[in-house]
Amino acid sequence: MLGRAQQLSRRSFKRIMPKRKITPRYIADHIRRVLKDGGSAPHSQEVQWFFKEEIKSRGWYTGELRKVAVRFRRSIVREQGMEFLVRVADELFSGRVLEEKVFGVFLLEKQTHLLSEKEFRLFAAWIDRVSSWADHDALAHYLLAPMVRDEPRRCREVFRWAKSRNRWRRRAACVTLIRGAREKMFFPEIVRLSEMLLPDQDDMVQKGLGWLLREAAKYDPKRTVPYLLKIRRRAPRLVLRTACETLPAATRKRILT
Repeated sequence: MLGRAQQLSRRSFKRIMPKRKITPRYIADHIRRVLKDGGSAPHSQEVQWFFKEEIKSRGWYTGELRKVAVRFRRSIVREQGMEFLVRVADELFSGRVLEEKVFGVFLLEKQTHLLSEKEFRLFAAWIDRVSSWADHDALAHYLLAPMVRDEPRRCREVFRWAKSRNRWRRRAACVTLIRGAREKMFFPEIVRLSEMLLPDQDDMVQKGLGWLLREAAKYDPKRTVPYLLKIRRRAPRLVLRTACETLPAATRKRILT
């Protein structure tokens, strides 16, 4: 399976380009064929076990998907440039296949420092295309989160998302702050966001908030643990259990009892 995929992903754009005018859609369609030809039907069935909703998967393992995406990124940027790469990713994130959308994110992973407010707005709009927690978390954690960490003024967007009826926007409000939380940034914003979302009954939002608080507790326990103790009587159990996962047993017991 992987050998075939690697062969397909290494096709040079010099071979493709003379055949027709190269457009982002053309390259995205080429990538879709690579993902389809290189996938694993048995693993695609296994992937479904991780989701409540029905997922369309090609059966790729994340590590191999990322490797192929990096090879494509190098070729596309060399031949067409970064703006073209963003447009290819935009095409891929428009579909329903899990690996296509995650591949689009991986094309741009660790490249966000080269991008601008225009791209941040584009990626924020992708939230409305999310179909599962997997493509959501790839988008929020690998693209939106580093862009917010690098430009803290963008943090104000998370409070708009927190008021949305769209569950994925509310989850994105949490996941987007995780990179900053790991660097002891945004603690006042994390508290404010938590107060907005503690009453939320959606399990995807609760897991996202718990994840954010877990990272804050891990990297900034002096401020986060007192806050967890303060909210322990009114926070959903799922949020608290997730938030306490990395804390010492004695501290975890204080919060959960």
